Amino acid sequence: MAWTKYQLFLAGLMLTTGSINTLSAKWADMFTAKGCRDDPEHGFSHPFLQAVGMFLGEFSCLAVFYILLCHDRRSPEPRMNPGQSFNPLLFFPPAMCDMTATSIMYVALNMTSASSFQMLRGAVIIFTGLLSVAFLGRRLTVSQWLGILTTILGLVIVGLADFFSGHKDDAHKLSDVITGDLLIIMAQIIVSVQMVLEEKFVYKHDVHPLRAVGTEGFFGFFVLSLLLIPMYFIHVGDFSGNPRQVLEDALDAFCQIGHQPLIMLALLGNTVSIAFFNFAGISVTKEISATTRMVLDSLRTLVIWVVSLALGWEQFHGLQVLGFLVLLVGAALYNGLHRPLLVRIAFCTRMLNLEEETSAGERERLLNDSRVQAGDES
Repeated sequence: MAWTKYQLFLAGLMLTTGSINTLSAKWADMFTAKGCRDDPEHGFSHPFLQAVGMFLGEFSCLAVFYILLCHDRRSPEPRMNPGQSFNPLLFFPPAMCDMTATSIMYVALNMTSASSFQMLRGAVIIFTGLLSVAFLGRRLTVSQWLGILTTILGLVIVGLADFFSGHKDDAHKLSDVITGDLLIIMAQIIVSVQMVLEEKFVYKHDVHPLRAVGTEGFFGFFVLSLLLIPMYFIHVGDFSGNPRQVLEDALDAFCQIGHQPLIMLALLGNTVSIAFFNFAGISVTKEISATTRMVLDSLRTLVIWVVSLALGWEQFHGLQVLGFLVLLVGAALYNGLHRPLLVRIAFCTRMLNLEEETSAGERERLLNDSRVQAGDES
């Protein structure tokens, strides 16, 4: 069935905003500007402040939910299901997982390329599958186990691509690239814990998806904003990219934004895009299918990679292409995308066999008819 204009709009919105989300975060990391003191220009390395902005975007989904709910209730026939009442603290544990994983990933984004960052996030399939077996009692199919193994192979290929390209990359040292890749994979373990917690304790309460995202965004924004205060005083040495060498120097970030206003544009792009991305993703699942959402998420990786190459943020590496394709196959196997293809192949094979049987039967009938006519003539 052909997609409607609204479905095409949702798919385009999800693909565009999802790509902008990662690209804008990486763009912010590439700026250099003066800070609050007489220090020389330095890179904008403020991953925890960026994470606060992302949670602000998720928090805004709560406002979108109530706006849509009010608009729906004013209509003659309300159709929106707000979901049942629930204890908001149910979302606190998964929100803390989201906060920790997001912060780690933004630290890693400072160390590696945007395309590798997006590709390595595919590792979440491995840990989600294993944890769902251990804690949810789920039995994975053969294709899902094959998908996990294929994903592991794809991660190894992407890691090798980063290893070889790290020798030629002036923007990132090889040690930083390897550390960043490992941090991204470690963050996916936390993301998979978040997913298992949401499935086990949250989804059974029939909470509207926008309300769920917004509630988690509220907890993440509130807690991480408070944590910025002690982070201002925690010294971490060379691991930090700010002049004071503390875990996060929010004041330095605001001073850099004052000296280079384009940083604010990049941060706003990150905040606004995550809100629209969550809305579009939920709508695509509802209006089209969860499978389509997974395919669009994979295409997002391709868009990020192509844009990064076009802007000169990274160099082309053939191994990265191979790694992306292998990860794509792994995700397809795990999410069952191969099943419709196998059904279609089986259907086409069956139709061909029927045509062959029909043709053979027709040939036999014509042969018999010719024999009968020959007999009559004689």
